[in-house]
Amino acid sequence: MATITSLVDTTTTTNQGKAGDTVQINGTALSTTTRVNFGSVAVTPTSVTATQVTFVVPSTAPCSGQVLVSVTSNTGATSNALPFFVIAAPTTTGTNVTCVSAATGGPVTLFGTNFLTGTQVGVGTVGKVTVAPTQSSQVSFAAPANPDQVAAVSTQAVTLTTAGGTSSSGTTLIDYYLTPTITTVLPTSGTGGDEVTINGTAFVGVDTVTFTDSLGATATAVFSPLSETQVVATVPGGLAAGVGSITVHTCGGTSNSAAFTLT
Repeated sequence: MATITSLVDTTTTTNQGKAGDTVQINGTALSTTTRVNFGSVAVTPTSVTATQVTFVVPSTAPCSGQVLVSVTSNTGATSNALPFFVIAAPTTTGTNVTCVSAATGGPVTLFGTNFLTGTQVGVGTVGKVTVAPTQSSQVSFAAPANPDQVAAVSTQAVTLTTAGGTSSSGTTLIDYYLTPTITTVLPTSGTGGDEVTINGTAFVGVDTVTFTDSLGATATAVFSPLSETQVVATVPGGLAAGVGSITVHTCGGTSNSAAFTLT
């Protein structure tokens, strides 16, 4: 009678895997095998030798959990059974940040389920990151930079690949922001309470406009974004007169410093 000694999923090299994986059944007296019993499901083997039978985990496999595997010969004799563990596919539910800088990338924690066998996080067209989750519901990784980005904001899908498959694309998204750039400031001088128009690029999601005076002191300004290329800011009071500067900050980083004279 056939005897099974081990089950090896060729994708994970363990006795764990998912539907669609090829599994090797190792043992003795297997040459007359005509059927693999995957739990209650009969599966036709893809190859048979005296010491090895291969089969594909059926699409009817449970989403997760233990399944007993045995083989049946052409005489109807059934071997011993060994457990195979079906790994649930991962799902993602969100991240701890909504955006990162295109210039540098940044730290991200991804949340979801069934993460423990994770091997890599995919970030849309930007790239893939190797991971080794220690928790079933989250994993931290460094989102790679996106140096070829042209648009001010590029939305990328974040996915996780595990032994159970790859999570659905589009469920969890993250935005990459270009670093803002100031091209002109009009007028180029003013005093507290004056309005200044700041022109530039990638003024999306502006969160801070900072004025720095001639002594290096800084103050944040009240501002109103007008478009992706223009912000109007009110010069803050209490800064020293002289040549200073203005910067604009978004999730993409801090812009270049544009000269501004405080009067």
